[in-house]
Amino acid sequence: MKIRWAATTALAAAVALGTTGCTFGAEIATNIQYEPSDGTGTTVGDLAIRNALLITDDGETLNLVMTVANSSEEGRALTVQWEVDGTRESQRIRVGGGERVRVGDPEGTQILIEGVDVVPGSLYPVFFQYGDEPGSELLVPVLDGELPEYELYVPSE
Repeated sequence: MKIRWAATTALAAAVALGTTGCTFGAEIATNIQYEPSDGTGTTVGDLAIRNALLITDDGETLNLVMTVANSSEEGRALTVQWEVDGTRESQRIRVGGGERVRVGDPEGTQILIEGVDVVPGSLYPVFFQYGDEPGSELLVPVLDGELPEYELYVPSE
């Protein structure tokens, strides 16, 4: 009787372990960080670049759309660089302490990358850096104005 009880307990434990143990070593999906939008992002020192994407109509002029958040109390000047025909171009954006700056709005700060030949759906390298902080190069997705939420950001003539 004791052997039968021990065998039943061992079998029940094996079944329970076998049916629930497969997730024991699995990574929990909600702990995986990802960009919850079409754009991409990075952090350079105190500055967080969020949801960076490029919007174009013709593939020759790109509008960089992103949000830059400064987590420090001091203002920062973010340098944004890209390459056109072997020449490095750059523009600076001032972000006050504890502030966020939206880039790409037609009535706000804009960074237009001109003289390129890219296809919507491709990735375009853009470099972000300020002060002595190590910079970060992002492969930024290039989109067109087909989706209604991006129509406003298509560069105009």
